[in-house]
Amino acid sequence: MMKQNGGFTLVELVMVIVIIGILSAFALPRFADLGGDARVSVFEGVNGSIRTALGITHMASQAEGNANTSTATVDLEGAEVSLAFGYPTVADLGDAVDISGDSVTYDTTAGTMTVGSCVATYTAAADADTAATYEVTTAPVDGDC
Repeated sequence: MMKQNGGFTLVELVMVIVIIGILSAFALPRFADLGGDARVSVFEGVNGSIRTALGITHMASQAEGNANTSTATVDLEGAEVSLAFGYPTVADLGDAVDISGDSVTYDTTAGTMTVGSCVATYTAAADADTAATYEVTTAPVDGDC
Protein backbone atom coordinates (compact mmCIF):
# COMPACT_ATOMS: atom_id res chain seq x y z
CA MET A 1 0.00 0.00 0.00
CA MET A 2 1.46 3.37 -1.02
CA LYS A 3 1.20 6.35 1.26
CA GLN A 4 0.29 9.65 -0.33
CA ASN A 5 2.15 12.77 0.88
CA GLY A 6 -0.25 15.46 2.13
CA GLY A 7 1.47 18.81 1.60
CA PHE A 8 0.66 22.18 0.11
CA THR A 9 1.09 22.86 -3.55
CA LEU A 10 3.09 25.80 -4.82
CA VAL A 11 -0.07 27.52 -6.01
CA GLU A 12 -1.64 27.29 -2.54
CA LEU A 13 1.47 28.76 -0.90
CA VAL A 14 1.61 31.65 -3.38
CA MET A 15 -2.08 32.42 -2.78
CA VAL A 16 -1.56 32.56 0.99
CA ILE A 17 1.41 34.92 0.56
CA VAL A 18 -0.62 37.18 -1.75
CA ILE A 19 -3.53 37.30 0.71
CA ILE A 20 -1.20 38.15 3.62
CA GLY A 21 0.43 40.87 1.50
CA ILE A 22 -2.93 42.44 0.63
CA LEU A 23 -4.10 42.36 4.26
CA SER A 24 -0.87 43.94 5.51
CA ALA A 25 -1.04 46.69 2.88
CA PHE A 26 -4.45 47.76 4.20
CA ALA A 27 -3.89 47.08 7.91
CA LEU A 28 -0.42 48.57 8.41
CA PRO A 29 -1.34 52.23 7.74
CA ARG A 30 -4.26 51.95 10.16
CA PHE A 31 -2.12 50.71 13.02
CA ALA A 32 1.12 52.60 12.38
CA ASP A 33 0.67 56.32 13.04
CA LEU A 34 3.82 57.89 11.68
CA GLY A 35 2.37 61.42 11.71
CA GLY A 36 3.25 61.94 15.37
CA ASP A 37 6.88 61.03 14.78
CA ALA A 38 7.02 63.38 11.81
CA ARG A 39 5.62 66.30 13.85
CA VAL A 40 8.16 65.69 16.63
CA SER A 41 10.98 65.62 14.05
CA VAL A 42 9.80 68.90 12.52
CA PHE A 43 9.53 70.46 16.00
CA GLU A 44 13.04 69.36 16.99
CA GLY A 45 14.47 70.45 13.64
CA VAL A 46 12.99 73.94 13.92
CA ASN A 47 14.20 74.17 17.53
CA GLY A 48 17.74 73.41 16.37
CA SER A 49 17.49 75.98 13.58
CA ILE A 50 16.28 78.67 15.98
CA ARG A 51 19.03 77.97 18.52
CA THR A 52 21.63 78.10 15.73
CA ALA A 53 20.22 81.38 14.38
CA LEU A 54 20.34 82.90 17.86
CA GLY A 55 24.02 82.01 18.18
CA ILE A 56 24.86 83.25 14.68
CA THR A 57 23.08 86.57 15.10
CA HIS A 58 24.65 87.15 18.50
CA MET A 59 28.15 86.40 17.17
CA ALA A 60 27.53 88.65 14.14
CA SER A 61 26.38 91.49 16.40
CA GLN A 62 29.46 91.06 18.59
CA ALA A 63 31.69 91.09 15.53
CA GLU A 64 30.08 94.36 14.41
CA GLY A 65 30.25 95.83 17.94
CA ASN A 66 26.46 96.00 18.38
CA ALA A 67 26.00 93.42 21.14
CA ASN A 68 25.36 95.98 23.90
CA THR A 69 23.08 98.37 22.03
CA SER A 70 19.31 98.28 22.37
CA THR A 71 18.73 98.63 18.63
CA ALA A 72 20.85 97.44 15.74
CA THR A 73 20.55 95.31 12.63
CA VAL A 74 22.57 92.51 11.14
CA ASP A 75 22.47 91.10 7.63
CA LEU A 76 22.05 87.31 7.47
CA GLU A 77 22.38 86.21 3.85
CA GLY A 78 20.25 89.04 2.55
CA ALA A 79 17.78 89.12 5.44
CA GLU A 80 17.96 92.28 7.53
CA VAL A 81 17.35 91.21 11.14
CA SER A 82 16.56 93.76 13.86
CA LEU A 83 18.44 93.15 17.10
CA ALA A 84 17.88 93.97 20.75
CA PHE A 85 21.12 93.76 22.74
CA GLY A 86 22.72 91.43 20.21
CA TYR A 87 19.81 89.01 19.77
CA PRO A 88 16.95 89.07 17.25
CA THR A 89 13.78 90.87 18.28
CA VAL A 90 10.70 88.68 18.70
CA ALA A 91 9.26 90.11 15.49
CA ASP A 92 12.42 89.40 13.44
CA LEU A 93 13.29 85.92 14.72
CA GLY A 94 11.17 84.48 11.90
CA ASP A 95 13.33 86.39 9.39
CA ALA A 96 16.55 85.15 10.98
CA VAL A 97 15.43 81.52 10.73
CA ASP A 98 12.96 81.65 7.84
CA ILE A 99 10.37 79.67 9.74
CA SER A 100 7.91 78.47 7.16
CA GLY A 101 5.95 75.39 6.37
CA ASP A 102 2.49 73.92 6.54
CA SER A 103 2.88 72.53 10.04
CA VAL A 104 5.06 75.28 11.60
CA THR A 105 3.57 78.48 12.97
CA TYR A 106 5.56 81.38 14.46
CA ASP A 107 3.68 84.14 16.28
CA THR A 108 5.74 87.33 15.79
CA THR A 109 3.93 89.06 18.67
CA ALA A 110 4.09 86.38 21.37
CA GLY A 111 7.34 84.75 20.21
CA THR A 112 5.85 81.25 20.14
CA MET A 113 6.73 78.56 17.62
CA THR A 114 4.07 75.84 17.31
CA VAL A 115 4.07 72.46 15.59
CA GLY A 116 0.87 70.52 16.32
CA SER A 117 0.45 70.76 20.09
CA CYS A 118 4.17 71.34 20.80
CA VAL A 119 5.14 74.92 21.65
CA ALA A 120 8.45 76.72 22.23
CA THR A 121 8.73 80.34 23.37
CA TYR A 122 11.34 82.97 22.52
CA THR A 123 11.96 85.93 24.78
CA ALA A 124 14.21 88.69 23.45
CA ALA A 125 16.99 90.17 25.55
CA ALA A 126 15.68 92.89 27.87
CA ASP A 127 19.06 94.51 28.53
CA ALA A 128 22.77 94.09 27.84
CA ASP A 129 23.23 91.83 30.89
CA THR A 130 20.41 89.43 30.09
CA ALA A 131 20.59 87.00 27.18
CA ALA A 132 17.60 86.07 25.09
CA THR A 133 15.89 82.82 26.08
CA TYR A 134 14.36 80.12 23.95
CA GLU A 135 12.72 77.19 25.68
CA VAL A 136 10.22 74.45 25.01
CA THR A 137 7.00 75.27 26.87
CA THR A 138 4.88 72.30 25.72
CA ALA A 139 7.04 69.27 24.96
CA PRO A 140 6.05 66.25 22.88
CA VAL A 141 4.02 63.68 24.83
CA ASP A 142 4.38 59.98 24.02
CA GLY A 143 6.25 60.75 20.80
CA ASP A 144 3.57 63.06 19.41
CA CYS A 145 2.92 66.77 19.10
